[in-house]
Amino acid sequence: MTTYKESGVDIAAGEEAVKKIKNDVKKTFNKNVLLDIGGFGGAFNFPVNEYKKPILVSSVDGVGTKLKIAFLSNVHDTIGQCLVNHCTNDILVLGAKPLFFLDYFATDQLKTDVFQSVVKGLTKACIENDCALIGGETAEMPGFYKKDEYDISGTVVGVLDKKNLLSNRQVQKGDILIGLESTGLHTNGYSLARNVLLNKFKIDDYIEDLGCTVAESLLAIHKSYLQPLLPIINNENLHALSHVTGGGIIANTLRVIDKKNEIFIDWDSWERPPIFKLIQDIGNVPEYDMRESMNLGIGMIMIVDSNNLSFFENHLNSVNQSYKIIGNIK
Repeated sequence: MTTYKESGVDIAAGEEAVKKIKNDVKKTFNKNVLLDIGGFGGAFNFPVNEYKKPILVSSVDGVGTKLKIAFLSNVHDTIGQCLVNHCTNDILVLGAKPLFFLDYFATDQLKTDVFQSVVKGLTKACIENDCALIGGETAEMPGFYKKDEYDISGTVVGVLDKKNLLSNRQVQKGDILIGLESTGLHTNGYSLARNVLLNKFKIDDYIEDLGCTVAESLLAIHKSYLQPLLPIINNENLHALSHVTGGGIIANTLRVIDKKNEIFIDWDSWERPPIFKLIQDIGNVPEYDMRESMNLGIGMIMIVDSNNLSFFENHLNSVNQSYKIIGNIK
């Protein structure tokens, strides 16, 4: 006789894991969450009275091969934060704030402590972004993933009033590009970073130039820009936002401007964090490749009316958001 458990799927362990994360997940709930986790779906009471013409905005993403760093270092509580923050930034580009989040976690064999650690990261970021974690899927898939590895993805749903849809605003010649500083690689460029750094260093090596270990630098949490930008997101002089992810500064910013416009970047206008210099120097990585694969220290770009630059600078200073003027629209 062969059982499902002997084949690699432990139903009881999965149910026990869900029980252990319930308290953390419930910390993200608000008055609009209608169901507990563990059902067939999540239910959310949409706050219709808070909007005149509401638009729902959604995004789904993962964290790429940053997961490999988590596996090697056995640190799993930052990955969930990176995932939620990445998705939040993506809908923020359209002017939306998150309502709720759902995750997908798949592994070869469920290890409850690892799963709990990942979920703690998810819930921490959901609380910080005022977003409810209303459901998810946990899958054991023996033979599909390598031992002790997993994959994770997430979906966020947010809202804004139709009149405030950022993609309807017009980027104009002369607009200024304000670069908001990143915390590191965020969730892009890890295949290159791993290929370069892990061929020279061990994951727990302390690097003097970084002031931390390789793992600590590469696991730096993808920053959410929701809180610093939410107070001014509906200002009409903010013409566009660009979340700098895969493709780098130029490719992502081209996604939010008209084809008739061009982007000028002063690549010397900010100091790149040491991790990027380390990767480029050790790997002899061409400059164009660095620019196309990594954020280089700029995680979000605001495109603003030049006549109102001081307003946005004053706001960013007031919320302690580091920034640099990095270019303009031509």
